[in-house]
Amino acid sequence: MTPRRSAHMTIMVAAAQKAARRLVRDFNEVEHLQVSVKGPSDFVSQADMRAEQTIREELERARPGYAFLMEESGAHGSENWAWRWIVDPLDGTTNFLHAIPNWAISIALEKRLPEGGSEIVAGMVMAPALDELFWAEKGAGAYLNDRRLRVSSRRDWSSALFATGIPFARTAPRNRLAFARVLGALMPETAGVRRMGSASLDLAWTAAGRYDGYWELGTHLWDVAAGALMVREAGGYATAPDGGDALSGDIVAGNPHIHPRLRELVGSALETAKT
Repeated sequence: MTPRRSAHMTIMVAAAQKAARRLVRDFNEVEHLQVSVKGPSDFVSQADMRAEQTIREELERARPGYAFLMEESGAHGSENWAWRWIVDPLDGTTNFLHAIPNWAISIALEKRLPEGGSEIVAGMVMAPALDELFWAEKGAGAYLNDRRLRVSSRRDWSSALFATGIPFARTAPRNRLAFARVLGALMPETAGVRRMGSASLDLAWTAAGRYDGYWELGTHLWDVAAGALMVREAGGYATAPDGGDALSGDIVAGNPHIHPRLRELVGSALETAKT
């Protein structure tokens, strides 16, 4: 039976689809720009901004009172919002820049709770170049297109595959050291570690059981809000290394068998890196 999407999810998918059409056209031009004197960086930056503007316009038209948190342009709307869209219009910009198809549009919906705080109630990750739409709603499960998702059931680390984000030039020294410790511990006893360059897709693929575990340090809310919900709705865990909020900057996700040890490993590496 085809799963029924809520009105919110229908709006999110429609906004992403509109932005995706232009992004796909731009993506098909990137390969030609690789040989230009100016290079493709400015072109991709403009593609990113155009996609964000399109998504904002579509979401605002459908739900004019909602606030926004957007990767490129920051926060918009009332500080006392009841509902907020969280948008990364092009997650995997470097992949896009190099004509690698692993990039995505990520949109999440956050709801303010009467008792204080907030929660992510819906999220979608669209990979236009791969023709895949991942989506999840709180309490209703996670899906790839119309197929229900479940995290993997692997227990044995020797057959488990992990994903991560490798630190780069602007990464804090503490995170670089912690990453190296975790990677050094994983490499000898797992099936491998992958770095695909898009946090939202890494989480979506963990929800789909393609990866057994995922960790990354120093993420932003727009990187992981949608994907973390997907992992949970697919039967997995997505938390901070200390077991707290997964949206606080450092995230560990995985199936119920893999997550506890991975979380302990990442947490220990971070503590060691402080000294």
